[in-house]
Amino acid sequence: MTFEKQIKQLLDKRVEAKLGGGQKRIDSQHAKGKLTARERLEILLDEGSFEEFDMFVTHRCTDFGMQDSVYMTDGVVTGYGTIDGRLVYVFSQDFTIFGGSLSEYFAKKICKVMDQAMKVGAPVIGLNDSGGARIQEGVNSLAGYAEIFQRNIMASGVIPQISAIFGPCAGGAVYSPALTDFIMMSKENSYMFVTGPKVVKTVTGEDVTDVDLGGAMVHASKSGVTHFVVENETEGLLMIRKLMAYLPSNNMEDAPLAPCNDPINRMDDYLNTIIPENPNKPYDVKDVINGIVDNGEFLEVHEHFAKNLVVGFARFNGASVGIVANQPNCMAGVLDINASRKGARFVRFCDAFNIPIVTLVDVPGFLPGTAQEYNGIIIHGAKFLYAYGEATVPKVTVTLRKSYGGAHDVMSCKQLRGDINYAWPSAEIAVMGASGAVAILYGSELKKIEDPEAKAKFIAEKEKEYTEKFANPYDAAKYGYIDDIIEPRNTRFRVIRALQQLSTKKLSNPAKKHDNIPL
Repeated sequence: MTFEKQIKQLLDKRVEAKLGGGQKRIDSQHAKGKLTARERLEILLDEGSFEEFDMFVTHRCTDFGMQDSVYMTDGVVTGYGTIDGRLVYVFSQDFTIFGGSLSEYFAKKICKVMDQAMKVGAPVIGLNDSGGARIQEGVNSLAGYAEIFQRNIMASGVIPQISAIFGPCAGGAVYSPALTDFIMMSKENSYMFVTGPKVVKTVTGEDVTDVDLGGAMVHASKSGVTHFVVENETEGLLMIRKLMAYLPSNNMEDAPLAPCNDPINRMDDYLNTIIPENPNKPYDVKDVINGIVDNGEFLEVHEHFAKNLVVGFARFNGASVGIVANQPNCMAGVLDINASRKGARFVRFCDAFNIPIVTLVDVPGFLPGTAQEYNGIIIHGAKFLYAYGEATVPKVTVTLRKSYGGAHDVMSCKQLRGDINYAWPSAEIAVMGASGAVAILYGSELKKIEDPEAKAKFIAEKEKEYTEKFANPYDAAKYGYIDDIIEPRNTRFRVIRALQQLSTKKLSNPAKKHDNIPL
């Protein structure tokens, strides 16, 4: 064969490989409102930056007539490219080839890019659209999944791992995304579950659809499995690009610094009046966040899950930060099991990747009740506490209003190595609210007062006395537990100055094989 024919053969094979399972199946993918594996990468990565690995890989299976169905790439497109000029490794599952099912060599391709990402310290982004394990390959496909899982585990806390679900993701396939840092699902076509509706019907007798069992909103609002929900794939891919801008490439680097045209001393006067006079009246903590971060830009994580706690990424003077805030607009901002899980995972991610944490506190306590106790609120609350206590990144805390009881301790208090702890003048830092405290402190005296008016007057006097003594920031400040009491409209400036001061912070935990976080 002449050199010219060899070149032509190469180009023809590339064209064939890029067709995946063929035009008919590509058309079928489009008819479902889905993009192909390669179209997704074109949107995700900078134009012209994608370099593909293993285009010519094929499976080796000869059982069940598989030797007669051989496609290049074997169902997954892998390689590397850039997002805003920064290196990332990617794999994109191709549903047009065997329904994106995972084979031995499919797994080897994914493992290769993950190994390479670990060597050079770059993020891995996986685009999932797969029917699960390739049944024809039996235990080889299961071994392939386990090889991927092991790499997910080794990469955890070393390089960011992001998963997008743009189709089915079932059985063993769900555990690789579950081991990554962030999961995104599209409303249109994605679902995740360990066992599908047919198995559920057989085992439990329940009739349930794919969407009701494992659709995007189910996992966004009920299970908390997914962190982001998008309307369609294009929105999701652009969201990943946006998320990447807040993250470092690995655990040895800092997140990229963005240009900032928002003055650090900008003041929003509405912050001075945002806290209602009535301590039981809610407000939206996102209004506080938007008022203090750069240009009011906040990328919320887990938006639909445990809405009583808000977490997400923002910037202060161009520097990436993680924000954790109680949300008085939902359940009065109380901490419960789901909020504790959500907060703990986010704090631990930020700490693993050198992202400072800014905590906005307005928490009346932990949610009481048998449902919470029976399901382990003690252990789950301890996760959140543990996450803050082990974090060595800069931690700036601002108490906006209530900070009561054990929840005060959990929310990045000074004793959990909070670096700078501020409070607004409206802050109430105490073991509990005035009404509860009076009921306990003066319970025996209240029993002796029979006249309702006299009892009400006594309670009002004692609540006022308790509030003046404890439900304010000055008692905590006199012990140094609060570093300063600040004017609300000046919060942005004070937080930025605190973060600048802490930029060279050095703190390490005791040497150990690994911790034993309360799971």
